Amino acid sequence: MSPLRPARPGEAEAIRALVERAYAPYIPLLGRRPAPMDDDFAFRISHGQAHVMEHGGAIIALAVIEDRGTYLWIEDLAVEPSLHGQGIGRALLAFCEAEARRLGLREMRLLTNERMERNRAIYARAGFTETERREEAGYRRVYMVRRLDT
Repeated sequence: MSPLRPARPGEAEAIRALVERAYAPYIPLLGRRPAPMDDDFAFRISHGQAHVMEHGGAIIALAVIEDRGTYLWIEDLAVEPSLHGQGIGRALLAFCEAEARRLGLREMRLLTNERMERNRAIYARAGFTETERREEAGYRRVYMVRRLDT
């Protein structure tokens, strides 16, 4: 598997397909499409926010991040479902941390859906703590933060 690299303009559809596969199992749980499924990946690519990992010429993982001045916002992490359990998620989080440190930021923030218990547990094991829960646009969201040691 390759290290993450910035996504290229022609890869928006491949990214969209990966996100569709990664989030499809959550549709029955949430009763609707998870918000990342409807993101504008062409916009994310053009703004340098989408980073991908490849294996065998195929995109197998995605990290969408934003420098928000005082923290790194993790908008989306997606892994090819057939590759779960192989450390790719940890590699995505390590990439995010490295980017935050490179930018001189002292924390990373993200949100996930309240019903995505597996994801919340993964983030907690990675050092994220819950800061808030609220309903937005019909989603029950859990906000989390991880402060970075200097």
